[in-house]
Amino acid sequence: MAFQGSGELEDQIEEPEDTLRVSPAEEMPVDGPPAVEDPDPEPLLLPWDRFSTWLHCICVVGFDLELGQAVEVIYPHHSKLTEKEKTSICYLSFPDSNSGCLGDTQFCFRFRQAAGRKSSLGCFLDHFDRDAPVCLKRDQGYYYGYVYFRQVRDKSLKRGYFQKSLVLISKLPYVTFFHSLLKLIAPEYFEKQEPCLEAACNDIDRWPTPCPGKILTLPIMGVVMKLRIPTCYDKPGTSQLVQSAPSDSLVSIVLPTVHEVDLFRCFHPVFFHIQMLWELVLLGEALVVMAPSPAESSDTVLALVSCISPLRYCSDFRPYFTIHDSEFKEYTTRTQAPPSVILGVTNPFFAKTLQHWPHIIRIGDMKQAGEMAKQMKVKKLKNLKTLDSKPGVYTAYKPFLNKDEDIIKQLQKGVQQKRPSAAQNAILRRYFLELTQSFIIPLERYVASLMPLQKSISPWKSPPQLRPFNQEEFMKTLEKAGPQLTSRLKGDWIGLYRQFLRSPNFDGWFRNRRKEMMQKLEALHLEALCEEDLQLRIQKHTEVETVDLVLKLKEKLTQAEKDQLPVKPGTLPKLQSHIETIILSLPEDLQGILHKPPSP
Repeated sequence: MAFQGSGELEDQIEEPEDTLRVSPAEEMPVDGPPAVEDPDPEPLLLPWDRFSTWLHCICVVGFDLELGQAVEVIYPHHSKLTEKEKTSICYLSFPDSNSGCLGDTQFCFRFRQAAGRKSSLGCFLDHFDRDAPVCLKRDQGYYYGYVYFRQVRDKSLKRGYFQKSLVLISKLPYVTFFHSLLKLIAPEYFEKQEPCLEAACNDIDRWPTPCPGKILTLPIMGVVMKLRIPTCYDKPGTSQLVQSAPSDSLVSIVLPTVHEVDLFRCFHPVFFHIQMLWELVLLGEALVVMAPSPAESSDTVLALVSCISPLRYCSDFRPYFTIHDSEFKEYTTRTQAPPSVILGVTNPFFAKTLQHWPHIIRIGDMKQAGEMAKQMKVKKLKNLKTLDSKPGVYTAYKPFLNKDEDIIKQLQKGVQQKRPSAAQNAILRRYFLELTQSFIIPLERYVASLMPLQKSISPWKSPPQLRPFNQEEFMKTLEKAGPQLTSRLKGDWIGLYRQFLRSPNFDGWFRNRRKEMMQKLEALHLEALCEEDLQLRIQKHTEVETVDLVLKLKEKLTQAEKDQLPVKPGTLPKLQSHIETIILSLPEDLQGILHKPPSP
């Protein structure tokens, strides 16, 4: 994923015309996607296909006196979950007993998908992922669970309480959207039971597919929701507001975002340490959030993961984690260093189990967000005995960068002046975005320099290779073109980069950039081939060589369509036309063979 720099920065990284470079500005146009071949029209969708593009299934989890938590209903009934997945959903759908969540509570969790399962809609869903920002792409090996839990007194029941959760299981990280959806579905379900669930699922199966960049109108339970899913071509830090139109007389809810949590509310208990938390997340450090409820735990973990946006957090994270998790032993063992993961927990047992972890964030009750947070100092880990400890950050970590006092003063002033929470959230989100961009733009610029010159691309040779990433070579570029161009922050930027280059976040980011640039090289190679006079070329070939050329061109065409290469409009039809012309120049028996579709 590339980042948009300031105009001044873009001027500094302009290259000579004969040099092929993938600059941040080229990689992220503001006004739309790069010109590529039009994808195939939407395939014929079968019943439940549309539902499956949004959700895997909906579960109802209840409490049984003999069995404990149990999945009572899975809808649609044909949806498949393994026993291990069902067990995970059961335990993660209820707050720990110590949370004392009376009334209605909403939170989310994330759990591993059983190995070996493939979606019949795989290729179709990949098409949506192509245009989504990296942080909104489908989670390949994980599911999200979005929970609406109700606990109310009921003397007619043996336990004296009615306890039930309605859970949406999805691959999509649209936390704000799914929580809004649950607020519409769950209260109706608790009143009218399964017929209401069936009606909701039928509504969802009539929705348009979740296509990034389009304004979507989604009818559900007699209400209409309107929203827009962001694209990777949107300018970072901007959101294209969904406006209500005169024709929207039926629209009840307009969602300004599908995925963003309120950063200021989540970080308020520890906002003196936001810059240090940004460093810990950027470097993929092991972090645990101890909170009084699953709602506060999950919101804080999601806020941490999103604070390095538009960089993707590439390690594991669990917004709500319990002692029953299948990864509990793996993540709490003392025989090895804690893994690169962010855990959100509420059970006091974790204060003892995870006290060897290097960084612990203790969150108090977020309902006091209007008050001024008082804690200033980072606390020592030995002071964390129980979950009753005071809110704060418990760590021995020494930040690489000097503290930015301006953002703290700005947020404090906002609290004193009773600035709206939305404005405080916008200030904090902009601060994190600019910090991340200042950090990543020097990396973007260096990686772009690894691209070979365009004149080195020959149609009759394999595309040239990218130069390898050289850490020391990159470090030398920071002296003149480092983050100091866009950030006023002082400190050990070099040390921060060295640590980052060893992190899972760098590995994930570089793999993604490398893939994008290799596809760009393939696209340029394909365009060079299309400009050649292939008819003239084959006159010098034997029949066998011509057949070989046709097979190779067909293979390149198939691969280009599959990978959706960013080629100029008209390139793929032109290549298809070249192939047809060459085939027609061959004897009839060979024409028949070459016109046959390849066997699957």
